[in-house]
Amino acid sequence: MKKIELTDPHRIKHFQFFNKMSYPHFQISAQIPVYNIVKYIKKEDWHFTSAVVYWLSVAAHEVPTLKWRIRDNEIIEHEVLDPSFAVLPEVSDVFSFCTVEFDKNWHIFQLRCQAEIDKMKSQPSFEDEEGKDNFLFMSGLPWVSFTGIQHPISMPADSIPRVTWGKTHTQGSDLMMPIAIQAHHGLVDGKDLGRFFMVCEALARDPVRLFTREKL
Repeated sequence: MKKIELTDPHRIKHFQFFNKMSYPHFQISAQIPVYNIVKYIKKEDWHFTSAVVYWLSVAAHEVPTLKWRIRDNEIIEHEVLDPSFAVLPEVSDVFSFCTVEFDKNWHIFQLRCQAEIDKMKSQPSFEDEEGKDNFLFMSGLPWVSFTGIQHPISMPADSIPRVTWGKTHTQGSDLMMPIAIQAHHGLVDGKDLGRFFMVCEALARDPVRLFTREKL
């Protein structure tokens, strides 16, 4: 974790302007071609949610501002983001939080992820970790090919991005998946989310590279 010192006067004004808002988040949704990655996940017989969480987490790590957080009106940057995503437990009809320590090695992450998912299915938790903000909040909405989504946030607003994926659908010869990301506009701009979607698409088209990559 390191402190970010903004030096561009206009960038400072941008941060201050949005940081004063009661709801400073904005959201962008896009349709991403996922035929290659879905086919690869099925061929390897991997747990689908774990693989999607890994894919989207890798993409988020490629955008520096998605690792920025606001603490006491100062900006810090985390080196690693831990995905915290929704899981449907077996003992209730509402979701549970499932937080997994991220690892760039897919096979290590997969084992951690499956262990936490299994735990949350039988012992659901809805507790937050006080003072921790290196999360990347995620949720799957596999019943809807949505075109937009908005998440609730605490007041005063936190600075943790929210990523959602939805139901796949065919479009021509490809398979499409809706992906949405919501972020604090004082830290993240449209070009940053544009890069996130570009990385998502590039990784989805080349899943071998994604799941065998050596570093972030």
